Amino acid sequence: MDLAIKGLRVLVTAGANGIGLAIARAFASEGARVHVCDVDQTALATLAKSDPAITQTPCDVSDRAAVKTLFADALAKLGGLDVLVNNAGVAGPTSKVEDMNPEDWDRCLDICLTGQFNCTQHAVPELKKSSNASIVNLSSAAGRVGFAMRAPYAAAKWGVIGFTKSLSIELGPNNIRVNAILPGLVAGDRQRRVLEAKAQQRGISFAEMEKTAFSYTSIKDYVTPEQIADQILFMCSPRGKTISGQAISICGDTQMLG
Repeated sequence: MDLAIKGLRVLVTAGANGIGLAIARAFASEGARVHVCDVDQTALATLAKSDPAITQTPCDVSDRAAVKTLFADALAKLGGLDVLVNNAGVAGPTSKVEDMNPEDWDRCLDICLTGQFNCTQHAVPELKKSSNASIVNLSSAAGRVGFAMRAPYAAAKWGVIGFTKSLSIELGPNNIRVNAILPGLVAGDRQRRVLEAKAQQRGISFAEMEKTAFSYTSIKDYVTPEQIADQILFMCSPRGKTISGQAISICGDTQMLG
C-alpha cells in the first residue's frame, strides 16, 4: 500500500530508542523526512551511524529552552513541519503514593504530559501551514484504566487523552488532526524494567509478574514498536485525513493493569 507520505516532514520526540526509533524508521522507509530528539546521547550517536538520513537534536522535552532550540534545528533541517509525534516519556516511580518522592511525581508529569505541551506549542504555527498536518500523542493503556503503584504515570497518560481531545477540537478548523495512541505491554527493555520493579515490590519472580500482567489481556503477547509505528503512519497519511480526536488502543485488549 502506497501511503503517499514521501516528503512528509516529521518530528519524533525520544526517537533514538524503542518505540520512537521504530516510528522514525518507519516514516523514513516510506520516504518521509525525519528529525528526532532524545536525551540519550549514546543512542543518538548510534542512530547517526545507522540512519544518517534521520537528523537529530539532543533535547529534554521538559526543558522549554531546549525545546525552542529543538524546533529551530528541526525546522532548519526539514524546511517545515507536517507531523509531530509526541513520544517522549518516562516510566515514573513504582511506589505507593504515601511513600513516593514528590520530585519523582513532578519529573514524570513534566516529561510525559507537560513535555507534550511544550512541543505542541511550538509545532502548531508550523502545522497550520501544512496541507496534511497531524499530531500524534503517545498515551498508554494506563491512560484509560487505573494503575496501582504507578499513579504519576497513569495521571500523566490520562492527561494526554484530555490534551488530545481538547486539541482536536481547537485545531480542527485548521485541518490539523490530533490523535492519541494507547500501547499496552510493549516489547523492550523499558517494559521489562517496569515489570521487574513491580515484581520486586510484590516479592515475586519476573515470570510470575509477567504472567499476572498478561492475565488481564485477551491477546497474551507483547505489542511490538513496529505495530505502533504502522498505525501512526496510516493516521498521518492522506488515508487518515478524517481520523481525529481518537484515543486508539494497541494493547491486545488490555482490560486492566495490575
